[in-house]
Amino acid sequence: MSVSSQKTGPSLTQEILSHLGLANKTAAWGTLGTLRTFLSFSVDKDVQRLLRAIAGRGVDHSAIVDVLTNRSREQRQLISRAFQERTQQDLLKSLQAALSGNPERIVVALLQPAAHFDAWELRTALKDSGSPEDVAVEILATRTPPQLKECLAVYKHNFQVEAKEDIKSKTSGFFQDLLLALAKGGRESYSGVTDYNLTEQDVQALMWPAGRSTESTWVLVFTQRNPEHLIRVLDQYQRYTGHGFEKTVRDRLHGAAQVALLSLASVIRNTPLYFADKLQQALQETEPNYQDLMRILISRSETDLLSIRAEFKKKFGKSLYSSLQDAVKGDCRSALLALCRAEDL
Repeated sequence: MSVSSQKTGPSLTQEILSHLGLANKTAAWGTLGTLRTFLSFSVDKDVQRLLRAIAGRGVDHSAIVDVLTNRSREQRQLISRAFQERTQQDLLKSLQAALSGNPERIVVALLQPAAHFDAWELRTALKDSGSPEDVAVEILATRTPPQLKECLAVYKHNFQVEAKEDIKSKTSGFFQDLLLALAKGGRESYSGVTDYNLTEQDVQALMWPAGRSTESTWVLVFTQRNPEHLIRVLDQYQRYTGHGFEKTVRDRLHGAAQVALLSLASVIRNTPLYFADKLQQALQETEPNYQDLMRILISRSETDLLSIRAEFKKKFGKSLYSSLQDAVKGDCRSALLALCRAEDL
């Protein structure tokens, strides 16, 4: 179903904006993702279509994109298994042999189970010296506890090392402490009860003078408290000091530590806005950052990409769809546009 068909009641943008900051919830009419379970799903038809797409004289890119970007991740896994059973061939390897460059990368990302995709992205972020510091924070801070647990288990299985060991060997100081704490997945869930004493206690802790003990407390607060509590803490901090906590972070921390904590604070304040900002950054580079575009659009397509689109349009005055149309070139353009789904008027 296209987004444009939702016309009853409040406008789509109003509906989405009413749920911003609630990326783990759904609107009354369904998911906040752009990609939903395909109701007319036929695994046999999809397998045959993919076979035709790669068996002819030329590769039918549009058919491959149409199938993979219109099926949920669960349905794509069913297609992959059925392809193996019917042809005795691995679908992923068959598509990799037929494709190259960004089209190949996006197909690999679409066909991998979510935990495998996240584990690979986390490994790349930790091992690649040129990878931005916020990618590891993004993965560790925006996945649900079950998703994070599965990602870390896959990480250990696929790479024969615990993620925490790679964190220890590749990072240091505050940045390392923050990543290790996030990897424990110990964030409290919101109980529905406001603890005003704890709010005041945490605000005071954030105002302590600079020092190692202060940084340790920051790590504890930002990796264990629930987002609803932390938003109150950050708002109260601004009322007490006259400036946002982000200014304090910029004054006290530098390099990877600063980037990581600013990213985490942004995730806590408004997860869809955080991703909207990252997409804008990826599009504003001289050459679009396809790795970031693929990772975000694929990982959020079944979660909250409608909310991200609404935040993008609200902040930048231009829809994400139009921005992708203008900036993205080449064979992966149609796949990214398909994941984004539609224009926001």
